[in-house]
Amino acid sequence: MTDEVSAPEGPGGPGGWRGWRAATRAALYGPGGFYLRQEGPAGHFRTSVHASPLFALAVARLLCRVDEALGRPERLDFVDLAAGRGELVTGVLAALPAEVADRTRAYAVELAGRPAGLDARIAWRAEPPPGVTGLLFANEWLDNVPVEVAEVDPAGVPRLVLVGPDGTERLGEPVSGAEAEWLARWWPLPDEPGLRAEIGLPRDTAWASAVSSVARGLAVAVDYAHTADARPLFGTLTGFREGRGTAPVPDGSCDITAHVALDACALPGARLLTQRAALHTLGLTGARPPLALASTDPAAYVRALAGAGEAAELTAPGGLGDFGWLLQSVGIPDPIR
Repeated sequence: MTDEVSAPEGPGGPGGWRGWRAATRAALYGPGGFYLRQEGPAGHFRTSVHASPLFALAVARLLCRVDEALGRPERLDFVDLAAGRGELVTGVLAALPAEVADRTRAYAVELAGRPAGLDARIAWRAEPPPGVTGLLFANEWLDNVPVEVAEVDPAGVPRLVLVGPDGTERLGEPVSGAEAEWLARWWPLPDEPGLRAEIGLPRDTAWASAVSSVARGLAVAVDYAHTADARPLFGTLTGFREGRGTAPVPDGSCDITAHVALDACALPGARLLTQRAALHTLGLTGARPPLALASTDPAAYVRALAGAGEAAELTAPGGLGDFGWLLQSVGIPDPIR
């Protein structure tokens, strides 16, 4: 199947209809694309990284556990995949104990250019380095790997959804080949007209490629997620602009995202858990400090109370705490237990 589908004149003129995968790729990563702009993702939406520095602290603790599982190697790698403007990798380096930080080689993987003033210790790359020994961490990356969208037509046949530059949709050819096989296995659609699914095959491939860059250590993907027992009936494709949800329009003006079928991405031996469970294991519980501290050290109590509030947001059910964590250990025991 090609990315471009010819069709009668539509919103973009002759040949203006494309599958959502090609349209999203151009809108996010093409010339002038949403993710190549100077303001970066933080200018439009708030991830766990932006919600609190405690998230970077938790990732630093995870890196220390990976370091121990590796036997404290002479060189420890930390790869921030889909690094935005380097906020997470900067926070992780700042949170590491000095002895670990001195051995850490930090990489930010991002298609946009290197931000001015970024810590010189951080290597800026378009792809993960090969032979990683350490932790590869992909926070909200897979939801922005473009995918095709399928919708069931009035005859009960899943068809590719085509989109014009203004976001108008129409149905194209029936889903076929490897994409049809993926749907049948991971997101089978009943023959009820209007039901939709995002075909996650490119994400499975992208994640397998990322994991293959890890020689020894741990790869983690964190994202909006769903599993086979709770697929959404009408898909999750949406847009974000300036902190608000909006219609997904593939013109570069907004983020275009869809939740991830993380169970389909998982390789043999992987483990899925919620962000709430993962962060609890890494010491972020959101528990309030003891009230007695307010009497003995009021300033410390206020700081601890603020930290508890931030941890509670990161682990909240119905919010960030419901994010999925996909853990893939490579040559070491699972460090989140």
